Amino acid sequence: MKLLFLSSHAHWILDESQTRTSGGAELQVALLAKQLASLGHDVTIAAGDTGQTDSFSLANVRIRNAGKFHTGRLFEMIGAIPRVLTVIREERPEWVVVMGWTAWLFVLWLVRPLLGYKLDFICALDSEINGAFRRENPIFGNLFEFAVRRCDARHAITRDQLECYNRRGMKATLYRYLVFAAKVHSCSQKKVDFLWVSRCHAIKRPYLFLELAKALPNCRFQMICPGEDRDLWNEVSRRTSEIPNLEFIESVPYHEIQRYYDEARVFVNTSEWEGWPNSFIQAGLGRTALLSLAVNPDGIFERFGLGFFAAGDMEKLKSGASEMLRDNANLVVMQESCARFVADMHDNVKETDAFLAGLG
Repeated sequence: MKLLFLSSHAHWILDESQTRTSGGAELQVALLAKQLASLGHDVTIAAGDTGQTDSFSLANVRIRNAGKFHTGRLFEMIGAIPRVLTVIREERPEWVVVMGWTAWLFVLWLVRPLLGYKLDFICALDSEINGAFRRENPIFGNLFEFAVRRCDARHAITRDQLECYNRRGMKATLYRYLVFAAKVHSCSQKKVDFLWVSRCHAIKRPYLFLELAKALPNCRFQMICPGEDRDLWNEVSRRTSEIPNLEFIESVPYHEIQRYYDEARVFVNTSEWEGWPNSFIQAGLGRTALLSLAVNPDGIFERFGLGFFAAGDMEKLKSGASEMLRDNANLVVMQESCARFVADMHDNVKETDAFLAGLG
């Protein structure tokens, strides 16, 4: 099968020499593309232009430079249309796959009859299919949702998303995120009490992690926060300098990030919402318990006992954090449960088969 993924920076993950980072959706595109290529499928990533050459291979995945479609600037997006279509015409994929919301989904649907491919959408965030994105972005959101409804295949990454698709009259299939095969790190000692890792974006609410660090001054906190919203990042960076028990790290390449999870007792998520956090998977790989303010996809906290879920209550998050460290025996049980959750739910071969089955 010939597949083409439109993804701005997924190719960075496939390049072990790369130090730049991107988001969770790009990570999952890279993992899925690599796994599909290893099974003998012909896989291409149409990547955003960040200065790379055109048409080279990483992990048996062909990387094409599709222009500056990814910048968010309307004139650059429009200017990239001929380049994106040229890449698709030259590669001649059977399927074009998009993960996460983008107005490009409408463009790809519009030209699909001319180029003869089928279109697949993978939902990364619940807001992409429950109407929230459309309400917040009336123009591009309506174009995006129009295209979602007309895709040839749709995928969910949680059962909650699958039910949402069904409620809104759209057929979809489920597959779980793949696991990043990072280098194994030997970690005889957990050196950090609480770890936070995410892009600096308002929905991630990084300032709440600072509030938690202030509430537990005798605990060691570590924060890895690549800049995306620069104004927010500047403010967060400034405030971290005032918290002596918090170590602030701007960025860590994907190929080095796992050791930080390995060395942490508890991973903290403060996001308003997410689909299925890659960080939860990496925490499980590192036998690190989870502490989440508002994110609990498919009820995994209740199902697996992998940590503490605060149900959106910041005071509960603080008390839960204190309790997790106070009872070490129970914390170890949570850490082992988190490792079991990943082993039970994230098998790369099984989930790749589930993805392919969704294409028919």
